[in-house]
Parts: sequence; structure tokens; C-alpha cells
Amino acid sequence: MPAVMRGAPKKAGPKGGQSRSAPKGKGRGPTPAYAPSKLRGAGAVGLDHRAALWAAMGLLCLILLLTVFTGGRLQMLGGHIADAIDRQFASLGFKVRAVHVEGGSNFSTPYVMQAAGLTQGQSLLGLNLEDLRERVEQVGWIKSAKVVRLLPDTLVIAVTERPRLAVWQHGDQTSVVDKDGQIIPEADAGLFTDLPLIVGEGANEAAAAMLPELAARPALTARLEALVRVDGRRWDLRLKDGGIIQLPAAREDAALLQLDQLEQKSRILETGFARIDLRDPEMIAVRPKGAPSQPAPVGAGVASAATGASAAKAGL
Repeated sequence: MPAVMRGAPKKAGPKGGQSRSAPKGKGRGPTPAYAPSKLRGAGAVGLDHRAALWAAMGLLCLILLLTVFTGGRLQMLGGHIADAIDRQFASLGFKVRAVHVEGGSNFSTPYVMQAAGLTQGQSLLGLNLEDLRERVEQVGWIKSAKVVRLLPDTLVIAVTERPRLAVWQHGDQTSVVDKDGQIIPEADAGLFTDLPLIVGEGANEAAAAMLPELAARPALTARLEALVRVDGRRWDLRLKDGGIIQLPAAREDAALLQLDQLEQKSRILETGFARIDLRDPEMIAVRPKGAPSQPAPVGAGVASAATGASAAKAGL
């Protein structure tokens, strides 16, 4: 938000000391206690106008340095004094003319600028950088931020965005989530068709561990339509051609290795299938397209298959 101007205090300039001499009387000389030369020599009181000017300039420089290094508004000076100093420095050219957002995408930068709440010509030295940083980090896109002022008139807001992981469909809502499963509220899911689609309760929290395994298999990823979380414990991979790959609740990596071996032997991804069941580590059951749905015999080492079906023990 723009700094609130609360009025300037009355100006009071330093006054030089005045010297006086006692009247001369018979047998008495001038009283030496207030002689100008004595006062200047002692350095106790009195400054000529040039010294007062330099002292004022030194004080302003000190305030400038403290403001730059503390990042605050110097509350010890009081609101009115700080406000007056802000006005003075702004009149000298220390005001916001340019704001640069570094590290932000075209999606996040407008939200960063809105949260910063800066106005053209606002006092640069009067900004509370810590408050500004906290406002920027409230933006859903932003993981962390750092704010730096470059005198005399530039502010730099360096941000680190929360990486987009996937589009999460849950109920009738669709959201973009980061690698921690947190929703990025400002992100429009319709704009990120390149992100994988995850579906179901808890999918947002479990996807970060699963997606790298799929990314290492580009042939499978190219055919993937969605990852569906089943009962909050395992995944179904739904392919664009309607096929389903059922993964176990644990050791998904081992199950995908079995799928890799099957793909090398039979090019199963290219020929197509209705379902591949990888839930049993001892057996891969494949049901071809158009085959009737029949459960595999309990305890069978090899699943029964219709014509054209593939069934194999793990290790094939």
C-alpha cells in the first residue's frame, strides 16, 4: 500500500550562539566567561551557519543509511518525522519510478504487482520492505520473495515461483497444484493442458512420488490421459485409447518395470489392450480389447486370456 502521509512537523533551523561582553567599569576589564573565542575553543556550544548546515546534511545521510540497511521506516523517529523525511527524499528524486519483478512468469507477475500495491512517485525510502515481501509471499504463485531497492528510483522484487506439478480434478473442481500438493489459487487449470491430469481424493498429495516414474517412460506418458487415485491407496493409469493399467498400492516402480519388460517383448502399448493388471507381483494379467471381463482364477500363476491376450509371470 502507498505510504500514508500524516503531515510534516514544523521546521526549526539551528541557531548560532551569541556572545556578550559586560560593560567596562573602572578597574574592571571585559568579563571573559562569554567571550566568543573561549566558546569556540571549548567546543561546548554554538555553531556557525556553515557548521550547522554540514551537521544537518550528516544527519540526513545517517538516516538514509539506516533506512537502506534496515529496510524499515525508522519508527524510532516517530511517524510525523519519518513522514516528513519521506517527503523530503521524494522531492530529491528518491521515489518509485520503476519496478522490476525477477523470476516471475507472465502468469504470476500481475499478481505480484497487485500485492505490492506500489504507486508511481511513491517515496522509495519510505517503503517497509519486510511488509512488502510478506504481501508478495501471500500470492499463491509465490514460494518466496526478496525485495531490494536500487537508489535512486528503482525497486526489484525477486521471486521464486511454486513449480506447477499437475492439474487436479476432484469432485466438480479442477485446480493446478504444486509439488507439495498445494493448490495455486490464481492458476487457471484450463491454461495448463501440458500438465498431467490427476484425479481423485488424495491424488494431489501422492502425485509427486508417482509422476517422475512416468516421466522416465516417454512412450507411456505420450499415451497417458490421466492418473486416477483409487481408494486413496493406489493408481490406475487411464490411456487415451481407453486402456487401463492397474498399479499396486506399493512398489509401483517394480510394477512399471514389469510393464517395461512386457512392452519390450510384445509391444503391448502399440497393439492396445483393455486392461493390464499389475497388482499381483507374481503375475501380469492382460485383457485385450473386446474380450469379456473375467476374473483371474484365485491362486493361478498365469491369468486366462482370450484370443490375442497376453499373460505372463513376473520376470518375462
